[in-house]
Amino acid sequence: MTQTTPNKSKIAASLSLILGTALSSGVMSSATAQETEKDIEVIQVSGIRSSVQESMGIKRDSAGVVDAISAEDIGKFPDTNLAESLQRITGISISRNNGEGSQVTARGFGPDFNMVTLNGRTMPGSALPGGGGAANSRAFDFSDLASESVRAVEVYKTGRASIATGGIGATVNIRTARPFQASDNGITASVGAKALHDTTNRVGDDVTPEVSGFVNYLNDENTFGVTFTGSFQQRDSAAQGAFVNEWRVNPFDGTVPQSPDPANPDSGDPIVLNNAPAMGQLFAIPSDLRYYMADRERERTNAQLTFQFAPSEKMTATLDYTYSKQDLYEARAEQSIWMDDRYFTELTFDDETVKTPVLITQERRDLLPRDLGLALQELNQVNENKSIGLNLEYFVNDELTLVFDLHNSTAEGRPDAPYGTWTNLGLGANVVKGQGVDFRGDFPIMFVDFDDEARDNLNGNGVLDQDDVGTSILDMNFSSQDTEITQARLDGSYVMDTGSINFGIESRSMESTSLQSLTRHTMGNWGIENPGELPAGSLTPLDLASEFSDFNTEGMFSQGFTGSVAQIGAFAAQEYGFDFLANNPFATNRTIEEDITAVYFELDLSGELNGMEYNLLAGVRYENTDVTSIANISLPSGIAWEGNNDFNVRFGSDMEDVEVESSYDHVLPALDFDIEVVENMIARFSYSKTIARPTYNNLSAAATVSPQSGPTILTDSITATASSGNPSLIPLESDNLDLSFEYYFDETSYVSVGFYDKRVKNFIGNEQVEENIVGLRDVTNGPRAEAARAELEARGIPINDTSLFNMVAAMENGIEYDSLTDEQFEQQFDVLPNSEDPLITFINSKPVNNKAANIYGFELAAQHFFGDSGFGVLANYTTVQGDIGFDNDANPSITQFALVGLSDTANLILMYEKDALQARIAYNWRDKFLDTTSQYINEPGYTEDYSQIDFNVSYDITEDLTVSFEGINITDENIRRHGRTSAMLWKLDELGARYALGVRYKF
Repeated sequence: MTQTTPNKSKIAASLSLILGTALSSGVMSSATAQETEKDIEVIQVSGIRSSVQESMGIKRDSAGVVDAISAEDIGKFPDTNLAESLQRITGISISRNNGEGSQVTARGFGPDFNMVTLNGRTMPGSALPGGGGAANSRAFDFSDLASESVRAVEVYKTGRASIATGGIGATVNIRTARPFQASDNGITASVGAKALHDTTNRVGDDVTPEVSGFVNYLNDENTFGVTFTGSFQQRDSAAQGAFVNEWRVNPFDGTVPQSPDPANPDSGDPIVLNNAPAMGQLFAIPSDLRYYMADRERERTNAQLTFQFAPSEKMTATLDYTYSKQDLYEARAEQSIWMDDRYFTELTFDDETVKTPVLITQERRDLLPRDLGLALQELNQVNENKSIGLNLEYFVNDELTLVFDLHNSTAEGRPDAPYGTWTNLGLGANVVKGQGVDFRGDFPIMFVDFDDEARDNLNGNGVLDQDDVGTSILDMNFSSQDTEITQARLDGSYVMDTGSINFGIESRSMESTSLQSLTRHTMGNWGIENPGELPAGSLTPLDLASEFSDFNTEGMFSQGFTGSVAQIGAFAAQEYGFDFLANNPFATNRTIEEDITAVYFELDLSGELNGMEYNLLAGVRYENTDVTSIANISLPSGIAWEGNNDFNVRFGSDMEDVEVESSYDHVLPALDFDIEVVENMIARFSYSKTIARPTYNNLSAAATVSPQSGPTILTDSITATASSGNPSLIPLESDNLDLSFEYYFDETSYVSVGFYDKRVKNFIGNEQVEENIVGLRDVTNGPRAEAARAELEARGIPINDTSLFNMVAAMENGIEYDSLTDEQFEQQFDVLPNSEDPLITFINSKPVNNKAANIYGFELAAQHFFGDSGFGVLANYTTVQGDIGFDNDANPSITQFALVGLSDTANLILMYEKDALQARIAYNWRDKFLDTTSQYINEPGYTEDYSQIDFNVSYDITEDLTVSFEGINITDENIRRHGRTSAMLWKLDELGARYALGVRYKF
């Protein structure tokens, strides 16, 4: 076996690999020399069997509960997407974006509560929300990284003192290749190419390229090495679906909102309610129904360059740079009807506890057609990640090793067009005389009573065409997030006869800035005044029904249009006199800074207890965090009293930085104990305390205020309201307990069963807090208001909000109270607060740490290869339970706290490897789960159960040349979300399969 460092003792060589690739990054500081030798050996072996053997070795030999996925060979990770691979791990589920794995949920904890590291270094995230809005998440998007340069992915489900904090669910560590890990000196390399075909593609290229390469150089003396990996992928795809923007849920009082008045003949006939709700029963009414068609383009570029240098037997230096970039583009067309309550004619409800109309009809009572919405939207976004790091590993002697690691990493999401990240161009055609929806099937059917003759300015040809269409609004959303992490660590390990003592100190600084603005321009009037205004050829007819292949669309009104937002937006800007730029002042301009200092100590012991081998890893981590929250906003300068109960918030002309500081510290113990109770059967016990920090929006220093509804001197009640973030929030804290049994009955076979329990406090909920905001004063309750009240009493004038305002204004301006009318007082005078007025007490809705929950479940896993047959199987099942769920029958006026993301998951993977042929087919399933408690105000959103089948087949034509064929989601599974009941559709996405034909050559 070739050594990766020159002329070192066995223990020194072992510690070199342990510390150089792991402890320096804070992940595997408790590894043993035996672990390292196994790791070196499996690098020289390729194929499915060696991959699962290495992963099983990591699971068996690690302290605590650790699962891993390893590359089958250099440049050949089991899946083309890291998230798709991670979902195969017990307890891990994923969210998907455009049918591709994006973010991970671990044991019920979503992406914001998991830590992602690259070679142990904390990685920043930049997750811009779709459809505009401010970026709030800490989550890392795995679709940014290609898998070709990844050596292994490890999932640490139990906490360790040596691991950087931030992951309650798990810490996911991505390991990349290092030059000194090469099994051969000189140059080793591989190149690969794939032809990708996404079956959903409509307008892009049906076959798109992916190319990748790996080059490693290691000199003969094993003192200098270089590794380069790079990849480029282009993907063209499409998706179509249906969604509802809002479901209005209310208790039934005998009518639906805005029903026709039976006493007023002009209001129309009463609504026919079939299977009506009982009095007081909750029922839901949709605001709209929309179909969409989206064409998407994605280009992903990845590169990593790593240098390693060992100038002496005692020193190894590693310098690496990682780069990734995604260019995202989407052109989207929508067709929609608004279900205005005034025009309902008949509603047929289902039998659910929350009644939902499954058949709806409406018609215009004034007989004039209303608008059909025809929006065009565009996404232009770039995600870019950069990371550079230096690692110095120094062997003081055979017992003591020190490692210094420094890195700077950035993640940025930004617009890729001057008109914003997400642009919405509203179009309308006033051709809808009657409309309705049939929600009874899997797919909602929109029907329209088309009429382009009732309005004089339409062409009246009985066909929806461009001459019927006019402009309405143009929304240009600008969103960006820039996150930077600088981390420095000094780690050490002192080896003893019975184990080692590990210790370290860390400094980590994080700064994340989110910007968001909305620039809105009003153009035409939904086609009423200006149908046919667009230049000829601006819109291309689209038959939406023909795009849905998985559903029955019979009876659906499916005429829509596609068009270029850039071209039509430029025309509208010139026509209506505005700049086609997302240039409004930022509504969100927020920076969150965290400076973290940590020290840790671990004791790693091995021995025998009554003849049974055991391992003990016990440690404690102390961590202090200083938080600075900065919001750049226009501060309220005061609340002006402009009339009886008329108030207006006044703002300063300049933007100001509002800065709030806070700090907290934690002592985080961790204990891992395993014992081989009988040969190859290991029992584990783990306890740890872990934390996860709040999302950025909750830490915002900004506040919005609404003035009081009347003079408080008259009511003595608090009516002024506000909403804000809370920079003083502290992290969630979890006490974690794990028990497991693992039986390893062959070199690639095991079965395991485990129980986990997480008791979490400091979940964030909203609370109404009485407090002042930025020193605002109450003009209605100061000395002037008291003097005015006394004067009114002295004159015998009834005191109300009008007379009080008039008297204050009269006394303030030196005029007679009786000289002006009420209207003249309001028109001529504003009363502004002064330093003598008392501070306003607002009822401020702000996030606070006030919730606790218990999450627990079981993990079952098995892996086995059947002798020399070549066949193998891997299976696992995870249950996730929590003690806080959403009550679907509760009144929507009640804000509920519930845990999101809790669901059972299962995987079944069948494998075959014999001679030159390798094959793998994987089935993944995730049960239905609550994904939000605030889909619209206080409404829940559920993602329905989802399963997917993927496969991969490869054949070694020669020892160095391999061809492969793979398929993802080969059964064309779709994703559906709903509200309180399954009939309350939130969104339905029709997706499709992806295939890739590849070739890879090693030399």
